[in-house]
Amino acid sequence: MLFFTPLAIIIFASISSTPLLFGLFVLSGLGMAGIGMGIMHDAIHGSYSKSPFINKIMGYTINLIGANNEVWRLQHNVLHHSFTNIQEHDDDINAPFFLRFSPHAKQNGLHKFQHLYAWFFYGLTTLSWVTSKDFVRLTRYYKMGLIKEKKTYRLGLVKIAAWKLLYYSYALVLPLVMSGFTPGIVILAFLAMHFVTGLIISLVFQSAHVVEDAAFPLPNQHGNMEDERLIHQLATTCNFSPKSKVLSWLVGGLTNQIEHHLFPQISHVHYKKIAPIVEQTSKEFGLPYHNNGNFLSAIIKHFKMLYVLGRMEFQPINETNK
Repeated sequence: MLFFTPLAIIIFASISSTPLLFGLFVLSGLGMAGIGMGIMHDAIHGSYSKSPFINKIMGYTINLIGANNEVWRLQHNVLHHSFTNIQEHDDDINAPFFLRFSPHAKQNGLHKFQHLYAWFFYGLTTLSWVTSKDFVRLTRYYKMGLIKEKKTYRLGLVKIAAWKLLYYSYALVLPLVMSGFTPGIVILAFLAMHFVTGLIISLVFQSAHVVEDAAFPLPNQHGNMEDERLIHQLATTCNFSPKSKVLSWLVGGLTNQIEHHLFPQISHVHYKKIAPIVEQTSKEFGLPYHNNGNFLSAIIKHFKMLYVLGRMEFQPINETNK
């Protein structure tokens, strides 16, 4: 409701206040972030409901906000959860050339300043999703073999285009036509909506993995990881604001990223209940259980990690894994 209601007001209520227009688009952006973190994320993991059919239907909510459920499943469920913080395999740290999220990523002069400018590009994240990113990634996943048949790949491109056409029709075209504001103002407000969404989602996810406590492991010379899956997830993932029920509700339980990575098939409403058990068991076996404090503290730690990675010497994969 928080996503669609402000858009409906913009389209049908004949508002005349520019600040109100921007405020409604920003509210819609908060709703978009809520859909992403609180609904589609669980649904595509199969943990929103016990019913596979309901999970499938609710997974399409990501398509309603301009992205694509199949691309997300491959990027997030398959690559990120299977290869968390592993350079060249985890698509969440395979950043464009101006950002460096791993000591095993190639370094350039721009990275020394990434702790200052990364936040702006975080705000462009969802705008990239609803324009080109899904097409680019679907093509790459096809070339990687994650999509087997050419017919499936081509149909996927058509579906992505159709869903994006639907999204832009009601999120941008109808406000342009119906609101009475000039096109420039509406487009700026639309961009503000996506900037808010992108910044929120990026901070939640990056504060869980691109911080100093998180490990960036590599496979050994045989191509195998030294630790088994659960230990790997504990080493590469961090929680924040573990006692905040409000923040947990707002971000779909992703304050407990450790529990999510250990048990992605469990609904996020149960994370806080199992967290003490996970923490105690980790301590019993001498395994890490990282907690970055409150959300602000986690963001500061991410800021520091961006600074460190901007200056850290490049560690080539073919050398560090021998």
